[in-house]
Amino acid sequence: MTRSTQALTYARPSALASAGGGRLLGLETSGGLTPTGAQAHPTFFSGFLTSPQLTARGLLAVADVAAARYWDPNRRPLLDPVVTGNGDRLRFESFSGCCGVYARLDVLREGLDGAETGHGTTNVDVNNPLREALSRMTGSDPLHLRVGPQELAVTTLEGAVVEKKVPLPDRWLRGFAEAQVASAGFDLRAELPAGEAVRFLRSLPRGSGIASRGATWVVPAGRTLRPTTRPVAGAVCLPGPERLAALHRVLRHATALRVYGPATDGAATASAWEVVLPGMRLILTLSPEASRGFSGEGGVLEALATEEATQDAELISVLLAWEPKIDPADLADRSGLPVERVRAALTRLGTAGRVGYDIADAAYFHRELPYDADRAERHNPRLVAARELLSSGAVEIAGDLASVASGERRYQVRESAGRLSCTCQWWSDYQGRRGPCKHALAVRMARRGALVGAGAR
Repeated sequence: MTRSTQALTYARPSALASAGGGRLLGLETSGGLTPTGAQAHPTFFSGFLTSPQLTARGLLAVADVAAARYWDPNRRPLLDPVVTGNGDRLRFESFSGCCGVYARLDVLREGLDGAETGHGTTNVDVNNPLREALSRMTGSDPLHLRVGPQELAVTTLEGAVVEKKVPLPDRWLRGFAEAQVASAGFDLRAELPAGEAVRFLRSLPRGSGIASRGATWVVPAGRTLRPTTRPVAGAVCLPGPERLAALHRVLRHATALRVYGPATDGAATASAWEVVLPGMRLILTLSPEASRGFSGEGGVLEALATEEATQDAELISVLLAWEPKIDPADLADRSGLPVERVRAALTRLGTAGRVGYDIADAAYFHRELPYDADRAERHNPRLVAARELLSSGAVEIAGDLASVASGERRYQVRESAGRLSCTCQWWSDYQGRRGPCKHALAVRMARRGALVGAGAR
């Protein structure tokens, strides 16, 4: 697995301290993008929180996921959480080290006591002493939250900086984009009131070891959810229920539980679990299997395989302005592109970490993850393999049928109603549920190249 090392440099450790009869939660930032460009230590917010203890518990839940490896707990965790200021809210995001769980805490306008937020994205330091201090928070003392340094001149402060060097695997980067693509295809499947939500979540296993193998299912039953042994109509996949353990941090404050997922075809699928809270919400998105991270799902491959989407993404990126909700129809009007091409461009921008998807609002949002925007594409195994097949002349097209020479074998790729199928083992195993195989992807690229060539003549 390809890795690099990312250095996160903080002016000082994040800390929770007493201040003027209340508490000050100072979250230090490291390297981020803002409307004015890159900053070493951007500041996004300074103000009071309406629910101090709840916000502390929500931050701990996001930090729990960032520090977890649900499938292989013996390997080291990865990055500090990412925070995005969208003008009317703060979004704290993290991804588990095993690439199978995406977490996001949205502190909405109602939770920020009327204070305005800035715009931009950065990593925030969540260290062990801070976690311990947040865990001990009780009562309703006022809590002032500061995201970023008190002064922009903080980089000139005397004393050693705090630096963390963390591995950054390619599959972790791809996972962010794949989780977004999966979520965009979800619908609301169930909503439980507070009491039923607490009872259901507390009934799930909370194992401290490796998450359970295989997928389980739940189905709406009145005001609650009940387990089912098979994926009947309306069922939602719950793969590795232990992976929802971080939600227990905020259960006592929950007002509802919303469950999202795609229509089931009998195979294990991803799902999203949203705990609705006063002034905020906490969402966990689970990969289809506890042992299977989001990085191999292949939902972004079609968008990455076309130069059209590359050009469209460049155009759409200019129109983004840190919006908390991105409307594809509005972008279509402003860009002159069809909505379908705007959605493909947003998928490509998601691969670059430049947009996310909010399942609660059913809308994209603008953010800029602090990593090499092209790296996830350059190191996507199936995309790289498909381009090698295409450049080596391995693809031959004859009408709706194409053949692809790969290794010592030749595979047949057929197109029907815009959908490609292949005779390879990958396609036999997954039937397109994990994106196209490298042969179908190479054929898709070849057909698009032929159309472009024909149009140029």
